[in-house]
Amino acid sequence: MARRRQAVTIKHVAADAGVSLQTVSRVINNEPNVRPSMQEKVQASIDKLGYIPSIAAQRMSGSRSYLILALNDRERTIADWQSRQGSNWIDQMLLGGMLKCAEFGYRLIFELVDTHNDHVERELKAAIAALQPDGIILTPPHSDNPLITNLLANAKIPFAQIGSEGVSGGIPLNMGDEQAAFDATNYLLRLGHSRIGFITGPDDYVLSSWRKMGWKAAMLGAGKSLENMCEPGDFSFDSGQRAAEKLLSAQKPPTAIIASNDQMALAVIKVAGDLGMDVPGDLSVISFDNTPSAMLAQPPLTAIDQPVADTTSRAVELIISAQKGEDLPDGPTVVSAGFVERDSTAPPRG
Repeated sequence: MARRRQAVTIKHVAADAGVSLQTVSRVINNEPNVRPSMQEKVQASIDKLGYIPSIAAQRMSGSRSYLILALNDRERTIADWQSRQGSNWIDQMLLGGMLKCAEFGYRLIFELVDTHNDHVERELKAAIAALQPDGIILTPPHSDNPLITNLLANAKIPFAQIGSEGVSGGIPLNMGDEQAAFDATNYLLRLGHSRIGFITGPDDYVLSSWRKMGWKAAMLGAGKSLENMCEPGDFSFDSGQRAAEKLLSAQKPPTAIIASNDQMALAVIKVAGDLGMDVPGDLSVISFDNTPSAMLAQPPLTAIDQPVADTTSRAVELIISAQKGEDLPDGPTVVSAGFVERDSTAPPRG
């Protein structure tokens, strides 16, 4: 019968490196005031022995849990999953958050909450009690929900607010939504478009207003009319379809439309096709997000590329910095969006 291999513990590492248990613990936990030579010595023993720190042991050894909790919208996420559309936002959020957590010896835990649920405080308190997270990542629309942010501020738990100005005491991050919409509108203006329509996102997402402001600023700066050029949406395909039908049935319809997410942009393409319009010959279309659906659309969508993974990665870094008592940036951290030109945009005819 084969003998079970003895697990390598922190005591083995300390004995091999010839240092105290406390020194090994400080190296594992990335604590300050550890000399580089000592850090290298301990790390060499860790690598040689194949020691893997236990989260349970780390949690018992100090005040930190080495867990970061990320919250996302329950209703919208479940609706996407049930329709088998998936959620590229969540995929990218987990990609950036998990990889960055792994660099620091942390784990990312993902939870769904309902902003519109009166029990959100009770749900969140239960999650905090069970997990004791070192920090929390809030995504829109939770980022500015006072029921959540006040609870976290009072509990003195560092929290990142993605898509927020950070007025509630958290660590604000955004993807430069206003500038992205401004730049996308100017791109269409340079192509020769003067009637550029815009489909907004839902009002409970503050970034929806930022995107509209960017479009509006570019249009007014170029002396273009906004009349009958803006319609509300809620990020769903159906809302994009309703908005596109209204925009394109106007007496002077737009020759280009910017939609605040990919699903609504796909709806614009469908409505245009139903009306016998060619994209991009008769109508140019730009979307926000740049999910796989934008790449696979016919024609492929010119899109504002949201850096969700990079933003979540940066949120993890800032939470860990806050946990260590390090200085944080003044004002919101901006992880700027990209812009991908594809086949859905062209100069207007005539």
